Amino acid sequence: VQLQASGGGLVQPGGSLRLPCAASGSIFSFNRLGWYRQAPGNQRDLVATITPVGSTSYTDSVKGRFTISRDIAKNTVYLQMNSLKSEDTAVYYCNAYRDALYNIWGQGTQVTVSS
Repeated sequence: VQLQASGGGLVQPGGSLRLPCAASGSIFSFNRLGWYRQAPGNQRDLVATITPVGSTSYTDSVKGRFTISRDIAKNTVYLQMNSLKSEDTAVYYCNAYRDALYNIWGQGTQVTVSS
């Protein structure tokens, strides 16, 4: 399975973006699907995850603003980002995790929040 993330761009503070991550195969068998982000000079940090049964979790800084979802029929994971702040600026990566031997990353998509 390969992952293709898209939807990044330049947005003003307070704006919204939706990032889709399309998989080349079924996403249902993965134990966890997630979005991570990496700002310049920083490590890659977890943003949000979703399980096959739809349980979600978020890092504190995005709770109430970001929503992770998935469309199993389309093999796509989404990250809806609202009320964007400058500190959300980063390269965003999608991830599909089954186990330590099968952990797949998509290419990143740049999100820049600036006026």
